[in-house]
Amino acid sequence: MSLNVLLVDDSITVRSVMEKTLHLAGIQTNMVLHAANGKEALDILGKEWVDLIFADINMPVMNGVEMIEKMSHDGLMKTIPVVVVSTEGSQTRIEQLKDKGITAYIRKPFQPEDFKAIVDDLTGLNNAA
Repeated sequence: MSLNVLLVDDSITVRSVMEKTLHLAGIQTNMVLHAANGKEALDILGKEWVDLIFADINMPVMNGVEMIEKMSHDGLMKTIPVVVVSTEGSQTRIEQLKDKGITAYIRKPFQPEDFKAIVDDLTGLNNAA
C-alpha cells in the first residue's frame, strides 16, 4: 500500500529529513507533498488526496494547531490522520493537541522507527517493509 503523505514544516531541511526518514523506515509512498505552513497545507489538501500528514506546531502564517482546527471543520479533511512532529512535548501540551484532533505525536529529533511505528499503527500494516 503506497501512501500520499503531506509534510508540513517551515524548515525545508526538516521536511527533507522527514521525507528521507519515511524512506529509511520502509514506508511506501506514492506521493510526498511539502508545505511550509498550515495555509499552504490547506491549499494542497483542497487539491490533492492525502492519506497522512506529518506537521510541526510552530510555523509562520498559520501554525499547526490553527491548521488542525480548520481541518476539523471540513468533512473530508477531518478524517485525515495528523501526526505532530515537534520539539514541544510536555504531556499537557500533547493532551491538548489530542483534544484538538491530532492522531499521534513524534518528538524531534526523530528516528525512522518512530515514523514506522506510527504508520504501521495507523494503517494496520504491522509487517510491511
